[in-house]
Amino acid sequence: MSTAHGARARARIEVTAAIKDEARRQLAAEGAARLSLRAVARELGMVSSALYRYFPSRDDLLTALIIDAYDSLGESAEAAHDTAADAGPPQRWLAVCEAVRGWALERPHEYALIYGSPVPGYTAPETTVPAASRVGLLFFGIVRDAHRGPGLVKPSLPADLRPEAERMSADLAPDLPPETVTALVAAWAQLFGLVGFELFGQFHRVVEDREAFFRHAAGQLAHGVGLVYPQRGPAS
Repeated sequence: MSTAHGARARARIEVTAAIKDEARRQLAAEGAARLSLRAVARELGMVSSALYRYFPSRDDLLTALIIDAYDSLGESAEAAHDTAADAGPPQRWLAVCEAVRGWALERPHEYALIYGSPVPGYTAPETTVPAASRVGLLFFGIVRDAHRGPGLVKPSLPADLRPEAERMSADLAPDLPPETVTALVAAWAQLFGLVGFELFGQFHRVVEDREAFFRHAAGQLAHGVGLVYPQRGPAS
């Protein structure tokens, strides 16, 4: 690579990062629905036509921000999982749940971008799926390890849900019981519901010790998918 080519590549990386950083500031101030390429360009001292060489449309910029947010969340969850790698499946489950909550509390506007209200007129493309799947894949891996190793309690499943459970199992994890896959999908959704309720204020004047409440709820989710979570002794 020539020196000039390398300098251009570095400059493009730096400008792309600056555009994303300014866009994130706008997300925090205005929300995703009001994100504007012209406003981003203006704040950076760029003409709009120059910015379009990096992101041809608002949707392209939104997609880049969404992928970055999912990847950042996934990296945090994976790091927590790796730290607890020698622990049992229930402890690893809790570590991932707490990492999701911690990331969301630190980066609420990015969390809102990926798990808040849909942006009017925007449909996320398939390119967001790998990044969006990272946390879910961790949970499936934890449950799969329990299924292969220390054992997994199979959740109950209503008869009328079995066809859908078998379809989900075939699509997502054929090596796991349909009952388990159904419970996993529900737990995944419930986790982000818990985080969203805390982040967006629904727990105001309802839950005070939110960290303790979250740990308990995350443990109940682990029970729900069939992980045997250690019980605390009776309260004195």
